[in-house]
Amino acid sequence: MASRLLCLMFLICGSCGAASGQSRWDGCLPQDVKADEVIAIEPDVKGGSGRQITVGGKLKQLRARCRGRKLVDPRGKKIYFYRLTGCWGNPPADYEEILENQREELARLRRRYRVVEISCNPSGVLLQ
Repeated sequence: MASRLLCLMFLICGSCGAASGQSRWDGCLPQDVKADEVIAIEPDVKGGSGRQITVGGKLKQLRARCRGRKLVDPRGKKIYFYRLTGCWGNPPADYEEILENQREELARLRRRYRVVEISCNPSGVLLQ
């Protein structure tokens, strides 16, 4: 009887988190990153508008786990979120240098972390 009650409480509490918009990664995500945030648009093969990829969807795809309040991939490599720059209406004079610095920084981060790039464009379209 006690185990049934415990099971029922677990099911109810588990569904409460999902109903309130929480994800299983909320305890591990950086404060400025939300699970429902759009990070990119996956192009539609048939020429449609495409499918939005969210942080939560990407973490699911990576099979990420929350371990010790840190997000890690299946190999235990820490997941790092990187906000891309380069969404300029009129690019600055040194935009090529800015983008080159970003490429170098991403290459350096990828050696140590599993990097999830977040588009600078709110629609999620990667521009570069």
